[in-house]
Amino acid sequence: MRALVIDDSRAMRRIVSGALEGFGYETRQAAHGQEALDLLHDGWMPELCTIDWNMPVMDGLQFVSAVRANPAWRALTLMMVTSESEQSQIVRALAAGAHEYVIKPFTADALRDKLALLGLLPEEALL
Repeated sequence: MRALVIDDSRAMRRIVSGALEGFGYETRQAAHGQEALDLLHDGWMPELCTIDWNMPVMDGLQFVSAVRANPAWRALTLMMVTSESEQSQIVRALAAGAHEYVIKPFTADALRDKLALLGLLPEEALL
């Protein structure tokens, strides 16, 4: 399975990518939403995108809206991984088309639980 980790923090991209790779994912990284859209336009299609909210160039909510506006990307699962913890922000992200929401800081187990809930935990990670 493939995952695209979108976050302006290099350290956070490494943390999320490391956890996902530990679950069996092949990952790529993007520093903002536009860079992530460019990867999608170039044909690299993941099953999952983890998305930070606050980023330069194109923020996470703008990325979610752009993905949801493209019918070719309907099957893409979008998970916000952000420090935005207000209920209204969570509602906005889910209403825009995100499937799940993880609040920073988080543990690898919390990420694993969300992936299992979404049916996106590779079989080797279930063992």
